[in-house]
Amino acid sequence: MLETLVELDRARAGLAGQLTTALRDAIAEGRLAPGTRLPSSRALAADLGLSRGVVVEAYEQLVAEGRLLSRRGAGTVVAPALVLREPPSEDSRGYPTPCHGSGIRPMRPGVPDPAMFPRGAWRRAYERALGAMTDADLDYGDPAGARRLRTELASYLGRVRAARVDAGALVVTTGAAQAFALLAAALRDAGITEVGFEDPGSHGVRGHLETHGLRLVPVPVDRDGLDVAALARTGVRAVFVTPAHQFPSGVVLAPARRSALVEWARRTGGLILEDDYDAEFRYDRDPVGCLQGIAPDAVAYVGSVSKALAPALRLGWLAVPGKWRAAVEARKTWADLGGPVLEQLAFAELLAGGAYDRHLRRARSEHRRRRDALVAALDRHLPGLRVTGVAAGLHLVVELPPEFDDVAVVARAAEAGLAPLPLSRTRLTAGGRPGLVLGYAATSPGEIDRAVALLAAVLGSGRSNG
Repeated sequence: MLETLVELDRARAGLAGQLTTALRDAIAEGRLAPGTRLPSSRALAADLGLSRGVVVEAYEQLVAEGRLLSRRGAGTVVAPALVLREPPSEDSRGYPTPCHGSGIRPMRPGVPDPAMFPRGAWRRAYERALGAMTDADLDYGDPAGARRLRTELASYLGRVRAARVDAGALVVTTGAAQAFALLAAALRDAGITEVGFEDPGSHGVRGHLETHGLRLVPVPVDRDGLDVAALARTGVRAVFVTPAHQFPSGVVLAPARRSALVEWARRTGGLILEDDYDAEFRYDRDPVGCLQGIAPDAVAYVGSVSKALAPALRLGWLAVPGKWRAAVEARKTWADLGGPVLEQLAFAELLAGGAYDRHLRRARSEHRRRRDALVAALDRHLPGLRVTGVAAGLHLVVELPPEFDDVAVVARAAEAGLAPLPLSRTRLTAGGRPGLVLGYAATSPGEIDRAVALLAAVLGSGRSNG
């Protein structure tokens, strides 16, 4: 039976990941019902022409996720708790019934699928880290983070993101949020209270910086990224950018703009705050290297595992130019005396053993598949709308006709169980075409199609006045 539910691309690496994804989708979409008994790993391997080890790895991952149950003598069955939604029906107003589920709501941008978290690999890394820890490791440590993680992270960032940073210059943070809080405090200590900010730009980062006492000055973004000439006219001494994958537009900062931005920083003594938030996920070419790699003297570099692994880990990092290091490290010391060492050492093990790279390859392939499913569903259910920002990341942008109020659309979409972001909320200045920022990373292809059908019904239910 499973042969009809599993499609494998044998020319592509990662058969275990492909099998895991196929079975996960079949469970999520109800094609494998709760209580269904699966073939033994040996039998399924024979049916699919795979090695038994590939099937065992897929089964173990899905057991770790709670999607399968495995008991000695009873075989492997689909977990009974994972009952998915009924087919769409309509409520009394003629809207499809809300698309609520047990996990992340469809179309929410900026979040990965928690079901894709590599639980087995993380458990093994955690156990290795725990076994290798000394008693001294359990004392208060370096507030900048475990040296082992900073060493592995510096190597990874240099290899994958073309960063130029040594372990001593890295600070491990409680996600990117703490990194921005530390930067905001350091800027205020230096007398800098105004920061240039991409317009449109990240609503979440905007909130962090404003909450910590900075006033944001809008700098327009066009198809080449941040307008550096406009930045220069503002007179600010610091600027926030997402050069590898601008949020929300998805554009890459053009080479000429990168050079101009670095020249601006060196000429004015300014600081560039680079958020490298999801740069590992690019689908049309190799990811663009980070800006910090060409100007470590002018760039404060921020990253985290929130998009690649899970936000709940609260693991991020910050690298700042030398003249800012003392201020940042002092603030970090008094903020928390250091983060959770066990999690830091487990992540170091994940990096050192190659499991993080393997996870990213699987996640990149699956995200691309879900991106393709969303683009196809939009073409099917909402033909004619312009779709942008599809080349990378975990979201894309859909432009709406000018008569729509995107905030009102999102409010109606929330009633249907969807969670898109109104494009207008990403702007610091008034105006601009309405639109929706749609996430796809946390939703299976089958659910994506249903979510877009719901969105089409929402858009058809009314215009700007709802």
